[in-house]
Amino acid sequence: MARIRDTAIDLFGEQGFGVGVRAIAAAAGVSPGLVNHHFGSKDGLRAACDDRVLELIRDEKLRVIRTQGAAGMLSALAEIEIYAPLLAYILRSFQAGGALAESLLEHMVADAQDYMQAAVEAGQLKPSRDPAARARYVVLCHIGATNLYLQMRMQREGKLDYRKAIRDLSDLTTFPALELYTQGMLTDSTLLDSLIEE
Repeated sequence: MARIRDTAIDLFGEQGFGVGVRAIAAAAGVSPGLVNHHFGSKDGLRAACDDRVLELIRDEKLRVIRTQGAAGMLSALAEIEIYAPLLAYILRSFQAGGALAESLLEHMVADAQDYMQAAVEAGQLKPSRDPAARARYVVLCHIGATNLYLQMRMQREGKLDYRKAIRDLSDLTTFPALELYTQGMLTDSTLLDSLIEE
């Protein structure tokens, strides 16, 4: 079952959700009937893929948070190419849209709130006045920027090498993102204070 699901994640990421159950079964070395037996339908298989992608992201975020100092983050950045299949899958899901994409986004936001709270408890993040809103904002910014970058690159290059693309994106954004998150950008709290007072 895991082999079918993992093969589907790879194929959905590479080709989009138009790929059929027969192609997934062939790539996994099983019969189409076995795919339907385990997952019920293509949508059932996609839901299982969503669950696995969310699990892998959540586990990695928590691993980084639980690693003392900068070592966890630096290790994740050094190995960022291994997340290419997950990134490709997420991009294809949001391109496809619909209820499953909306569900994936909502689960990503909920998971982000959980691991951001873990980072607060570990002393790595400042607490938020509205943790749910902060998590949603961060996910929307990161997913939106990543999807925009990859979509434009895909249009320019055709078939995308996600491993190279995710490395290039990381090289472009890691420093400014860390600077922004660490030092902030506004020189004082006037705007935030005014908004809170309304």
